[in-house]
Amino acid sequence: MPTQTAIILLSGGLDSATSLAIAKSQGYACYALSFDYGQRHRIELEAANKVANHLGVIEHKLINLNLDSIGGSALTDTDINVPITGVSTKEIPITYVPARNTVFLSLALAWAEVLSVSNLFIGVNAVDYSGYPDCRPEFITAYEKMANLATKAGVEGHPFKIHTPLIDLSKAEIIKKGLDLGVDYSLTVSCYQPDKTYACGVCDACRLRAEGFRALGVNDPTQYIS
Repeated sequence: MPTQTAIILLSGGLDSATSLAIAKSQGYACYALSFDYGQRHRIELEAANKVANHLGVIEHKLINLNLDSIGGSALTDTDINVPITGVSTKEIPITYVPARNTVFLSLALAWAEVLSVSNLFIGVNAVDYSGYPDCRPEFITAYEKMANLATKAGVEGHPFKIHTPLIDLSKAEIIKKGLDLGVDYSLTVSCYQPDKTYACGVCDACRLRAEGFRALGVNDPTQYIS
């Protein structure tokens, strides 16, 4: 039986679903937190709800933000095209959403204080990823330190721990771990510009996902347009 509780940031994508499954396998009773932040791929929120029900959480909370009012990203500004030329390691791509994980973790931290929960899980990855600065170990380490300086719980001796179980794994290793834990990846959405049925097959998220399944040698349940 679970002996600890945790909040899991759940986007509806492959990585966050795996992170939730890992937390549950480690004995955590889980709360899931998702965000409608004005992303063009809001269909992922339907996936998040399906994943939360599939893996079993205490509560799945959806918070509405308006990061599209700020823009600056192809994921929140429909006037900016989603890149389809592959992942580049030389520059941060336009799909980076300014301060997204900082904002998400801050709201997760606030809910954690309300619930008296000390553990937060986020499915960031620094191996097969698009080069986002807020997915790096340095960011997580710095944020955790800040969290314990800036909260009532931290000051009173109840420190927070931010878990990043995927951070050093390849996409194939993430998928293998999720399959071993019973994740149904057909419920997840990884595409930056999907429609109701198909993923685009050419954005960074689609490429990384498809390559992970190919490297593992198992079928990707996603239906791709191309």
